[in-house]
Amino acid sequence: MTDQFSWGSGRLGFRFEYGPDSPVQIAGVTRDGTAVPVHAVPLVEITTAQTGNTPAADRISHTQLGLALRYASHTEERDGVVRKLVIRQTAPGVETTLTLELFDAAESAVRSRVAIRATEESTLVLRSAASWSSGFTRPGTFDDDNLVDWHRVQGVSDWFGEGRFTRTPMRGNDFPRLSTQFAHSTHDSRGYYAVTSDGTWSTGRHLPVAGLESASTGLAFAWQIEHNGAWRWELGEDLQGGYVTLSGPTDVDSAWTRVVRPGEAFTTVPATVALGADFTEAVAALTDFRRAARRPHPDNAAMPVVFNDYMNTLLGDPTTEKLLPLIKAAAEVGAEIFCIDAGWYDDGGDWWPSVGEWQPSTTRFPGGLGEVIDAIRDAGLVPGLWLEPEVIGVRSPMAHKLPPEAFLQRHGQRITEHHRYHLDLRHPAAVAHLDGVVDRLVNDFGIGFFKFDYNINPGPGTDLNADSVGDGLLGHNRAHLVWLDGVLDRHPDLVIENCSSGAMRMDFAVLSRLAMQSTSDQQEFTKYPPIAAAAPISLLPEQAASWAYPQPEMNDEEVAFCLVTGLLGRYYVSGHLNEMTEAQRTTVAAAVETAKTLRGFIATAHAHWPAGLPDWTQPWIALGLTGEDEDLVSVWRRGGPASTELRFPHLAGRDITVSTVFPADLPEWKTAWNAATGTLTVQGDGSETAARTLRITTDS
Repeated sequence: MTDQFSWGSGRLGFRFEYGPDSPVQIAGVTRDGTAVPVHAVPLVEITTAQTGNTPAADRISHTQLGLALRYASHTEERDGVVRKLVIRQTAPGVETTLTLELFDAAESAVRSRVAIRATEESTLVLRSAASWSSGFTRPGTFDDDNLVDWHRVQGVSDWFGEGRFTRTPMRGNDFPRLSTQFAHSTHDSRGYYAVTSDGTWSTGRHLPVAGLESASTGLAFAWQIEHNGAWRWELGEDLQGGYVTLSGPTDVDSAWTRVVRPGEAFTTVPATVALGADFTEAVAALTDFRRAARRPHPDNAAMPVVFNDYMNTLLGDPTTEKLLPLIKAAAEVGAEIFCIDAGWYDDGGDWWPSVGEWQPSTTRFPGGLGEVIDAIRDAGLVPGLWLEPEVIGVRSPMAHKLPPEAFLQRHGQRITEHHRYHLDLRHPAAVAHLDGVVDRLVNDFGIGFFKFDYNINPGPGTDLNADSVGDGLLGHNRAHLVWLDGVLDRHPDLVIENCSSGAMRMDFAVLSRLAMQSTSDQQEFTKYPPIAAAAPISLLPEQAASWAYPQPEMNDEEVAFCLVTGLLGRYYVSGHLNEMTEAQRTTVAAAVETAKTLRGFIATAHAHWPAGLPDWTQPWIALGLTGEDEDLVSVWRRGGPASTELRFPHLAGRDITVSTVFPADLPEWKTAWNAATGTLTVQGDGSETAARTLRITTDS
């Protein structure tokens, strides 16, 4: 006999089933009133030293303990604007509590985490603990081939090449039909497709944001694992269908084990799953969730324009002489924050291995750093500084002032990466040092903006005071988030940018706290559009700071190209403005003013990709934002044919008007609208390197 219960919102619901011989499973989902049965798999999946997988495999699904759990109770709660479902299950020696959360402002996405408690006299040695597990195909048998028409969407990153997403059929080389006789067997496949990350560059190679979609089913899933360290997402197929499992660190991937003694508990990292009719709609649901779940901050709506002196400009070599004319030019074009980037603390010319004390240079600023900070403030700008808080250079005085236990270690030796040691924020001395640095710079200089960079990855973790190397890293990861919360609690108006060597740590654990994210360190302006266009898959459009760095030697179309790159996100400007002609600075000022007028729209809009998912070598790239009354779309041309077709299926059957948002002083591109297909043909004016931001309104 099977029991069931349902829970959810008006947009998203779940039907759970369980029985005396089966654990709690999701047996169906309801999206916008349409119920869809899904392949039922255990809702909680755990491997321990004493319980592994059935059949034997190194995956984190189909676990013996997951199958052994039995329903104990469930309760529904409300905490302000959040509805919660708490499901408790038990098995000999263990109790699990799964908590699902639905935000009133994001009813198509659910956040999940699992607490695992050791009971009786049992000690659990955890090897994996999933935050979410569910099927995604309709229930059936192997003969039904339920993976047909399902595609996965996933992204990879690299320094200078962040957020490269692709769409791949599920049925193929990764999931072949191994045997038509499988349906007559009692054994599931051992195979799976796993994407993992270890260390602290949570988005340094693979991305914790991905999805699945099926055109024939009209159902799509998008998810994010909300962790600033190691994680794993896994797709698999068994005899009845396909499933997805999301997790933080694991033993097999990231040297993580955790000992849970009787009465103790461990809680997994959060993961959020959103549903939609297709991947774009599921990402929109994730966008709503990110807005609802991020830390409240004045900057979330204000979105001041930032000028940073680094990219293609001073490149870590600031001096009073170089900064003062830049400050004047940045104020004249309308910037609101001026950030002095790397190098402000360096007296010796080789700052990389000496960082960590964060005292202003006396050789770079003969009149003191305060003279430059005062010039920024006198120009009407908020002063900002670059900081890489979590590292200590091997030649820094702080390397010997802090105790050895304040650093990540392996077998008693500090982990050294690229001439830096890495602080362990579980240690109070490390936290006290960083608190002192931030508080001193805020209180002594009136710093209102920090760019927090993060340029090394210390690897799987630390074995000091930890059950495993991965467990030590998880403790540090969580302590890092607590430290960020403490900084913002003490300085609630402080605006902090998350950099991370471009976007090597671009996860929601950090971005739920910090205001903005620089999307890349890419210095070739023609290579930036696919990065900028894909960014809203991973983070909020209003957090996505894609560099706009025009230069004096560029022609008018190239200047506009650079300025368009950041326009549908958090506007982030650099470049030798003080060396530009008056006409060039006027163009930059027009872009900054345009960005200010778009802030309210961007902060409520949802992204889509009218030219398809951005491809690294694609000649035409497009990023669209849809609001209540209009669409904005940035379109970049990088050679190729003179025209392209952009798809706006949500506008099909309607008449539209297209106008140019920016640039206003260059030739308008010709457009032609096919209302029947929802296709807009855009033709450039002849320049092979050019860009425009367009506004699309429907005719009443």
